[in-house]
Amino acid sequence: MASAMMRRSTSVMRSLIGGARPEAVSAGSRAAYASVAVGSDIVSAVPDVSLQKARSWDEGLSSKFSTTPVSEIFKGKKVVIFGLPGAFTGVCSAQHVPSYKNNIDKFKAKGIDSVICVSINDPYVMNGWAERLQAKDVIEFYGDFDGSFHKSLDLTKDLSPALLGVRSDRWSACVEDGKIKVLNVETVPSEFKVSGGDHMLGQI
Repeated sequence: MASAMMRRSTSVMRSLIGGARPEAVSAGSRAAYASVAVGSDIVSAVPDVSLQKARSWDEGLSSKFSTTPVSEIFKGKKVVIFGLPGAFTGVCSAQHVPSYKNNIDKFKAKGIDSVICVSINDPYVMNGWAERLQAKDVIEFYGDFDGSFHKSLDLTKDLSPALLGVRSDRWSACVEDGKIKVLNVETVPSEFKVSGGDHMLGQI
């Protein structure tokens, strides 16, 4: 019985964070589970939501645990943003962040004001991870500590079988003055086919 339960658990986990998948949602397409699509105003989709810029605990204290309104991040700017399941996890560390870090000059050449990474993590974990990846100077890292940003966009998945709980989908977008111009969402978080930096560069 224990063996059967283990096989079932492993099967469920693979279905959530790996395994076979249909075509990923890509440029100009809308995920069936996302509340936004190309042309949507991301600021209007997440009213009164703020993110937390990556920082040390001492920096959090000195800032009185300040947060950054989403409107401040996007309004009047051309931004590339990508979301991922979690700091210090496999694909996120080995592929997703590096795909943007290694292409930062190309994004700047295309007029991108900022490249942003966001995850359902607290800002202190995001800070430690950004420093570990030596990416903090080129990418802006934000925590979505309570998941309110991703939940408002319907871009979450329950990854409890992997002991992660509710996490962000793996996704990317190009946003100009709050308007979504490009939106890519992987069907399962373990996939890395449409949300990376190289793919985004070909879309903007």
